[in-house]
Amino acid sequence: MANKPIVDFEAIKNNLSNVSKPIQVLNENAEITDQEVFDSFSDEDLVEFMKKMVWERALHEQTMNFSRQGRMGFYAPTEGEEASEMGTVLAMKKQDYLLPAYRDVPQLIQHGATVTEAYLWSRGHVLGNKFKARSMMPQIIIGAAYVEAAGVGLGIKKNKEEDTIAFTYTGDGGTSQGDSYEGMNFAGAYQAPVLFIVQNNGFAISTPRAKQTAAPTLAQKAVAAGIPSVQVDGMDILACYAVAKAARDYMVAGNGPVLIETLTYRFGAHSSAGDDPKRYRTKDQEQPWFEKDPLIRLRKVLTDKGLWSEDEEDKLVEEYKASFKDAIKEADNVPADKVSDMLKRTFEIPTPEMKQEIDKFEAKESK
Repeated sequence: MANKPIVDFEAIKNNLSNVSKPIQVLNENAEITDQEVFDSFSDEDLVEFMKKMVWERALHEQTMNFSRQGRMGFYAPTEGEEASEMGTVLAMKKQDYLLPAYRDVPQLIQHGATVTEAYLWSRGHVLGNKFKARSMMPQIIIGAAYVEAAGVGLGIKKNKEEDTIAFTYTGDGGTSQGDSYEGMNFAGAYQAPVLFIVQNNGFAISTPRAKQTAAPTLAQKAVAAGIPSVQVDGMDILACYAVAKAARDYMVAGNGPVLIETLTYRFGAHSSAGDDPKRYRTKDQEQPWFEKDPLIRLRKVLTDKGLWSEDEEDKLVEEYKASFKDAIKEADNVPADKVSDMLKRTFEIPTPEMKQEIDKFEAKESK
């Protein structure tokens, strides 16, 4: 017997960590790391990116206030993820299909839904699902949006829709779900135009990413499905936009799906349901991410160029929050959904038993 093993598994394992650095245009010190890409953006583009991130931060702050007042249903905070979310969704076109998860309400609004509709969705009202955006309603099941996106992508391909893709999101925890791989595998097998976006914020609720998987990156999980993937600085909106746009251009040319992993961070709790991040994250762990705040990064660039000011930002925040207050008032004025109406929507033709339930609730509701 030969002493030398036929396969050096340890060498193979070590080579898994031989991955490129995350793509970046602006680093955490607001220094330009890719001048060519930076120069491709006009001053107007940079200002618009900043406005969108300020909008999302204001949406988060005001919606959390509504939640504390008991005026919301389920809400998933997004503070810290503005570059990842706004950078990717702004690279899409209105004809693209969005398959959002529950933390992707800001992208849903940017893609065509109204804030009022988003608030109604949070409350579980049926009108919260009737938006004009080319999108499904936010998916609550972790990773399931990936399966939906694969199906939509195949439909785009079979219907020969031009200049159109499906795009979807999950968190780092979502990549630990079977649905995520099944969706990627299906899209890869059929070369469907689907952009899979993983927002890696380091924690699946309280489970740290290191305990979820031994994979050096989440991006490389797409390799098993034959999908090209890349890791991006998720606190850099310029990098997120540029990579998402490049991915979209690649896919509409008929080249199949792509996966983007954005390295980002959720500053607050997982949801408004009440988990306490202080129980599973330390200040030492958090502080480096606070210093990478995407708003601080781009704000410095714009301020140095004379394109931004604190007063201008404060004024925008006031305008945005005022519009959100109008939206919640509009949602408050929508008549409550009736149980009988919900039952009527369950089947096109109600079963005899359900018809009895409908009659029973209609009698109660008429009093």
